[in-house]
Amino acid sequence: MKPLFIILVTILLLGCKSQPEHKNEKPLARVFNNYLYPEDLINVVPAGISASDSATLARDFIEKWIRNQLLLNKAEGNLTEAEKNVKLQMESYRSSLLIYAYQQSYLRQKLDTVVTFQEMEEYYTQNKSNFILNETMFKGLFIQVPVNAPEIYKLRQWYRSDDTASIKKLEGYCFEFARVYDDFGEDWVKLSEVMQMIPSGAGSAQNSLQYRKYLETRDNDYLYFLHVKEIIPEGTVSPFELVKDDVHYIILNKRKILLINELELNILSDAQNHDYFTIYQ
Repeated sequence: MKPLFIILVTILLLGCKSQPEHKNEKPLARVFNNYLYPEDLINVVPAGISASDSATLARDFIEKWIRNQLLLNKAEGNLTEAEKNVKLQMESYRSSLLIYAYQQSYLRQKLDTVVTFQEMEEYYTQNKSNFILNETMFKGLFIQVPVNAPEIYKLRQWYRSDDTASIKKLEGYCFEFARVYDDFGEDWVKLSEVMQMIPSGAGSAQNSLQYRKYLETRDNDYLYFLHVKEIIPEGTVSPFELVKDDVHYIILNKRKILLINELELNILSDAQNHDYFTIYQ
């Protein structure tokens, strides 16, 4: 972005150049009373590039300069004097940038970025009402296999079992025959995303999954198996492991706000003690 920024700034600076400043140069372009000269492109076209690349960069720059000059002229003719007075906006923007830069520097020096697991748990426990699920989440297993896959009865046994031997047999079977084999046993996922992979007719069974662990259905080509190991309905408190990154961010952000407030109060107190400002009644 830096080269582009430089080019745009250069274009704006060139907008006020007029012909008398370049009496010995033939202009490259003109828009109304503004002229673009070869020396204006010195910092635009880098040394060491091919002639064709130089010509392309120069042409693009000239075309951009012309468009900007025309837009500037149109703006000058259509905006009110108040709208054209951007000095105050620029000063405000500069002030905001400087204040932000100083605040960030202060935070880098003062902010404690270590957030312990205990701190996160305590915050979560005290603010559970802020972590309500807007979707049903679950941990489980989803399998999609062709209807002609062999020994489906064994698949039914294995996917319902939690013993190590059955899990290994299931993994081997699915590696060979399954179109989809997703094990969400350790991670919370949105139930709606999994239900989208199941034939639409089975969607009505989603609510019943709060009370049952297994769902089986089929279409003309595939069999679908869903094992729900854990489920947390929409509208209830999110599990800690699902929001711990959010909790970490919230704690850090609160620390930042406290530090910035502390900084502002210290500066204000120091200014009052030194009579740096006055509020007139």
